[in-house]
Amino acid sequence: MPIPIDKLVRSRRRTIALIVQADATLTVRAPLRMPDGEITKFVETHTDWILKNQARARRSAPPPPKQYRDGESFLYLGKSYPLKLVPPQRPALKFDGRTFTLGRSAAARGEQAFVRWYKARALEVLTERVRALAAKHGFQYTKVRISSARTRWGSCSSKGTLSFTYRLVMAPPEVVDYVVAHELVHTKVRNHSKVFWNRVAGLMPDYKARLGWLKKNGRFLS
Repeated sequence: MPIPIDKLVRSRRRTIALIVQADATLTVRAPLRMPDGEITKFVETHTDWILKNQARARRSAPPPPKQYRDGESFLYLGKSYPLKLVPPQRPALKFDGRTFTLGRSAAARGEQAFVRWYKARALEVLTERVRALAAKHGFQYTKVRISSARTRWGSCSSKGTLSFTYRLVMAPPEVVDYVVAHELVHTKVRNHSKVFWNRVAGLMPDYKARLGWLKKNGRFLS
């Protein structure tokens, strides 16, 4: 079965190009007068490359946005918990260790309620983990700060402030500890040199597996 061309763009270019978009659709850019048959043949000869990149795009696609409805699942420390809509309550969002409950009247503001909850939990969890790992391994830091960063899990300022995105609290505890250890090592080594990674490995010999989990699953922590 031939691969469908989702978008064909003709221009004064001299060569043909295949582009797999982020949504896995295929765009073909071709010269103005190139025959359709020649374009189809070119696509067919690159079937393996197209399918491989379309599969990669589908794996990398962000999860669909939450609707804040009964039965939806939300992550906390690596585990998934269901959401149940309930009569109005204060605070609007609660968690009993097994289920999230959200007041129906607050469903339209579900995102804000969850972000507020995650930030509060992140401050608790990360402050405790930073304190514990710093004491165990002899690191000094100034304070812990929670951010809304989307592209960085953590950072370390020149003054020793450790910042972590609230999304990190959705990850398993061992992954949280990896990011904490990573930033604590930055209080001593400011770059990502071999010396830095050797220090991380000294604290956490399996750090590559934890980092690998984050690279593979980080897009779901949102």
